Amino acid sequence: MSFAKINHVAIVSERYALLAKFYETLFDMKGSTSGRSGRAVTVRDGYVGLNINPRKAGRPSGLDHFGIEVQDVETVFERMSKKYPQSAWVKRPSTRPFAGISANDPDGNVFDISQKDMANRSEVYVENEKQGTLKAPRRISHMAIRTMHPEQMAQFYADVFELTPQNKQAGDPNEYLSDGRMTIMFIPWKIDNFIGQSILPTGPDHIGFTVESLDKLKEDLDEIVGINPVFNPIPVGKGKEGGARLDLLKKQCPIGDFFVSDPDFTMLAVREDA
Repeated sequence: MSFAKINHVAIVSERYALLAKFYETLFDMKGSTSGRSGRAVTVRDGYVGLNINPRKAGRPSGLDHFGIEVQDVETVFERMSKKYPQSAWVKRPSTRPFAGISANDPDGNVFDISQKDMANRSEVYVENEKQGTLKAPRRISHMAIRTMHPEQMAQFYADVFELTPQNKQAGDPNEYLSDGRMTIMFIPWKIDNFIGQSILPTGPDHIGFTVESLDKLKEDLDEIVGINPVFNPIPVGKGKEGGARLDLLKKQCPIGDFFVSDPDFTMLAVREDA
């Protein structure tokens, strides 16, 4: 068993219940059986959980953070303290059923840390284990983060969590690390990348899905929008600014073949299973 696995990705949304149904319907993700929908909604693909949190005052919406499950949190703390003093961690409230600790990497990106024997670890992250190693036909396969220091961030997650650097094509400026199933992609952030469009700060960029067939996914998307128009995704690539954003996505995410936004503007990069 590997030392760490990426066990969830989190979104903040005013329409959290709707988003859960969108991901259940289009990507065949399964809802949690805990009955916590008044507080948040979680769906899962059998390996990674997608936690959709309600938006609160002063909190921006969109892709928010991710979570890592480790064999031993004390080992993580020791590694962070010795080599990465810019990183820190705090305990989460006992009401959080999926992570006992929140921490930051040296670039300020926030992630949760959990361990199997933590008292408040339950819900979707325990349910995922029941599915074992089965790969769902439609599943979360990567998360992308914008950063000014991709190489340093990759080194941090390799040193602290033993995530494995992945091979990449010549000339690709991104850094990729994997737990064996799920990949974190670090995209270089430069302000001139955003010429002709709204400037996005450093931080989470998009979620990547792998599906059994892009054609079938597009058919299913058209069908569910026809049945329930509130599932209609936000157009990507429309107008001059939208076109510039789509061009940048295609350039920065070479492992994405189809780009779409969920109904609350979180960007998704989808590829077909090899």
